[in-house]
Amino acid sequence: MSSNIVYRKMVSEDVPAVYAIELATFPTPWTLDSFYYEMHENQYAHYVLAVDENNTIIGFCGMWMVIDAAQITNVAVVESARGRGIGEGLMREAMRIAREHGMDVMSLEVRETNTVAQNLYRKLAFQDGGIRKGYYTDNGEDALVMWVNL
Repeated sequence: MSSNIVYRKMVSEDVPAVYAIELATFPTPWTLDSFYYEMHENQYAHYVLAVDENNTIIGFCGMWMVIDAAQITNVAVVESARGRGIGEGLMREAMRIAREHGMDVMSLEVRETNTVAQNLYRKLAFQDGGIRKGYYTDNGEDALVMWVNL
């Protein structure tokens, strides 16, 4: 993992930078308003940021923690910083925070074709849990549901 990266909690002022990463990463990105909603209205939401030595946000991981389960909502790293272990760092930090908040399990959905992400999640002990048919609205691709005991 990259040693110059700091992981911290997202605050409202970070939304524009996170939104820019979201737009550059996903074919059907969340709206800017949805991120502000996450910060101000969703009591279950928690976002972790990866910040480089220049204090630039280069990645984020969102999750909802409800009762005893954490659900990863989105994970993204800027293209120029991929392959440096930042996604793994974000996931490890999210898992640590979820454990700290008493969560027993964590789950997520990942595109069936996204083997890079699937390999990362398996490295972190996630297991295959099933398929959500037609989950992705941009192309109807199925999602692989993965989960891990915390």
